[in-house]
Amino acid sequence: MILNIHSDASYLNAPNARSRIGGHYFLGWLPIDNHPIKLNGAIHVISTILKFVAASAAEAELGALFVNAKEGRVIRLILQELGHPQPPTPIHCDNSTAAGIANNTVKRQRSRSMEMRYFWVADQVQRKQFDVKWHPGQENLGDYYTKHHPASHHA
Repeated sequence: MILNIHSDASYLNAPNARSRIGGHYFLGWLPIDNHPIKLNGAIHVISTILKFVAASAAEAELGALFVNAKEGRVIRLILQELGHPQPPTPIHCDNSTAAGIANNTVKRQRSRSMEMRYFWVADQVQRKQFDVKWHPGQENLGDYYTKHHPASHHA
């Protein structure tokens, strides 16, 4: 039972220039590249609006990573206390710049204007708490929670 997180953001689609973020948390196995993920039911879902105005889609995605990793820390602790040791929790992100910032493969010099608290994610990746990977948007289960659907969609 390994916690998996899919994180996504939708840039500037909420009132007052805000961005919507979503997260899909489920228990499963470590994902293997080029193999379908083994799904289990969602144990936690986040769908909220980012408090700060993001200046770019990458900053919105980094904000989503921050919120989802913060929630993920608590769930990791609960699972460990229940006797399920956790490797670095895989987080799927569909923005390569945000994943690069989290993994320290993108220069921070160019991302200085981003909200500083978001760089906490890079610290957690460095401490082997999380493993942020880029995956295409079609594979991201957190994508659904960032979209505005009409009432007829839910009926």
